[in-house]
Amino acid sequence: MLQWLELLRKQYNYRLGERFDWERLNKCPVDRCSLVSCSIAPPKAKPNYYSQQHDLLHTKKLFPEYTAIHSQVLQDCVKRVDQTWQRFIQGDSNGKHSGRPRFKGKGRYHSFTYTQMKVGCLDGKRLTLPKLGAVNSRRQSCKCWADDDSSKPKRHKSSMFWLWNSSP
Repeated sequence: MLQWLELLRKQYNYRLGERFDWERLNKCPVDRCSLVSCSIAPPKAKPNYYSQQHDLLHTKKLFPEYTAIHSQVLQDCVKRVDQTWQRFIQGDSNGKHSGRPRFKGKGRYHSFTYTQMKVGCLDGKRLTLPKLGAVNSRRQSCKCWADDDSSKPKRHKSSMFWLWNSSP
């Protein structure tokens, strides 16, 4: 689990760095453009949630250790970067802007999210997670939804669990 958090921290920093690089390379004064600070080449596509999410396939090919992490967890990491960036650029509903997003230092990425969980994954205080196995948990909240079609399994729509590593 700690290895996952470290890989997710690196992924978060890389995706945030992509956005800062794009902004730095494509930001020029309107009335003039220096050949030193601005590129003459056409600008790269602006990184957004969908382009960065699509790039996760290339990341998994280049760095096989990312294949151990569930795809939903990696996608949520990119979503966090996008939400942080949107708060910085656009602001919240009241128009207040957040400060410039910061890179996360070693040991500063504390959580990850599975966006869907199968019903029955919680057995007492043991939570069975895809690609991670059974871990100790303390359940915080759970909301379930069911389709009209009873043949489909029920899934937890939004669940929050506190997990801890049982190994020393």
